Amino acid sequence: MDKKLSIIPTEFSGLYIIEPNLFEDERGAFGRLFCEDELKDIFKFNIKQINHSLTKEKGTVRGLHFQYEPYAEIKMVKCIKGAVLDVVVDIRKDSPTFLQHFSVELTEQNQKMIYIPKGFAHGFQTLKDNTELLYLHSTVYTPSNEGALNIDDPLLNIKWPLNIINLSARDETHPYLTDEFEGVEVNEL
Repeated sequence: MDKKLSIIPTEFSGLYIIEPNLFEDERGAFGRLFCEDELKDIFKFNIKQINHSLTKEKGTVRGLHFQYEPYAEIKMVKCIKGAVLDVVVDIRKDSPTFLQHFSVELTEQNQKMIYIPKGFAHGFQTLKDNTELLYLHSTVYTPSNEGALNIDDPLLNIKWPLNIINLSARDETHPYLTDEFEGVEVNEL
């Protein structure tokens, strides 16, 4: 049987782009979102939480969020309506790509997903109004273990494609990184 998902490694260890191989006919299209057998080499967790977000205005930025151990999480994110520039920052202590970021456009048309391992901060900017994302999580959200990076931190040098609007008051006040930040420890599953 042909694989229905393509798993594309990135230059960041453990970070993947997943593309469904769509079946299209006169009725529309069908694509697989998840298959344990096909993802077994990278998908090393049970899904503990599934979230859905709706962001009303183009240009809105959410993030860059992460959770510390013991609630560090793996995420798989898919855009189900609209479009985003999805951005992750490697904050794993001693990682060769420490404090480097990776971005990918996720849209309802391209059907791509991003598989984000533990030790990455995650955020996105909406490229269209009324954009919706679906998130699969390896652990439940634990507010007391949440951390975040400032989206404008000069050490990260992220180039957001649009003027930023609707940044939450909380996300706006995250401090900039200092030389003392050595990254986060992550436990393997």
